Amino acid sequence: MQRPVSVRRTDGKERTTVPEEFVNWSGSLRFTPGERSAPRTEEEVAAEVRRAAERGLTVRPVGSGHSSVPLMATDDVLMSLDALTGLVRHDTAARRGAVLPGTGLADAGRLFAEAGLGMENLGDVDYQAIAGAIGTGTHGTGLALGNLSSTLVGGRLVTGTGEIFPFGEDAGEDAGEDLVRAAQVSLGSLGVLTSLTLRLVPAYGLHRLNWCTHIDWVLDHFGELARANRHFDFYWYPRSDDAQVRTLNEPGREPALVPPGARLHADETGPGHEIIPNSRDLRFDEMEYMLPLEDGLDCFREVRKRIKERHRQNVGWRVLVRTVAADEAMLSNCTGRPTMTIALLQNNELPHEEYFADLEPLFLEWGGRPHWGKKHTLTAAGLRPLYPEWDAFQDIRRRLDPQGVFLNDYLRRLLEET
Repeated sequence: MQRPVSVRRTDGKERTTVPEEFVNWSGSLRFTPGERSAPRTEEEVAAEVRRAAERGLTVRPVGSGHSSVPLMATDDVLMSLDALTGLVRHDTAARRGAVLPGTGLADAGRLFAEAGLGMENLGDVDYQAIAGAIGTGTHGTGLALGNLSSTLVGGRLVTGTGEIFPFGEDAGEDAGEDLVRAAQVSLGSLGVLTSLTLRLVPAYGLHRLNWCTHIDWVLDHFGELARANRHFDFYWYPRSDDAQVRTLNEPGREPALVPPGARLHADETGPGHEIIPNSRDLRFDEMEYMLPLEDGLDCFREVRKRIKERHRQNVGWRVLVRTVAADEAMLSNCTGRPTMTIALLQNNELPHEEYFADLEPLFLEWGGRPHWGKKHTLTAAGLRPLYPEWDAFQDIRRRLDPQGVFLNDYLRRLLEET
């Protein structure tokens, strides 16, 4: 028999209904929270957190549910940020914009463009809510371009005691650089972000080319391709050993580096926020590791060899390779080093466990750090050595959330050694 679930309305009253199961984007994660909350203002977020803290409950914020790990899973209060959307303010001259946490990346791109601004990069897709994308270190590709989190320069959050806490540029003279670097990738463990202030660039257009060639040509020219293009990435198809290469540049500034006999699949020009993301109709599960740039190709070669030897017949999707600039966020998987990323994608209707489990040790041997929003098996004991400022982050987290209101079981395994 299903137990009743409490849903709090914006007027503070509660209604009882049959519990509703939460299912993430890929369908690989399912759970039923004890309560659902849908605040419409910052003050309502703070009130919900205070109520939960008084009752000894956990609060987990959720946006689009694109994450394939249980960051948002809870038996207690699942807080939807869907009602907190839109542009708060912008300053075109200062290249700053502030948005509410539930704003989708696609909507944020449009809103910034209307103000003559743009995010310097976006990820492979733009389904995510901006708070979740930044909180997990979502990234695109480009040697000189950091992840989305590196553009967070301030904002407001509700702490574990229900206090509304401005930080970074939103805090004025008490900016607190360390708090910004902790908040840039926080997994929702510092508090509920209620406003995010981003460093932006003038709005820009891009010309995208997608073409196919053999993987060997791409590997032989990888460094040149990465340096010559604003954005460059490639998909490797294990069954054919071909690669689809994607380059994006400002119109008229494209390099001439194209392999002989390459098959052109796409040629498109438009606003950057529309051209960078891909459309993904099929759902998939994913494991992605961030490698030191100088070792990335050697790791990829081992990954390629193992997939061809052991998994080729079962891999329905491709392997995605990208680059990301170094940053300074405490828990960013690009902190302190230029990065090459390798992502294993598998159709969500096909088994992925054996495939991912076999490749993960290779990534770790090459110094890889897992993407926080994608599948991996590491816990705090294995993660702590990968992040030089791990202890500093934990100190800030405990100060902002002394009762652990924002820690579900999964986050306790990630962040607290036992």
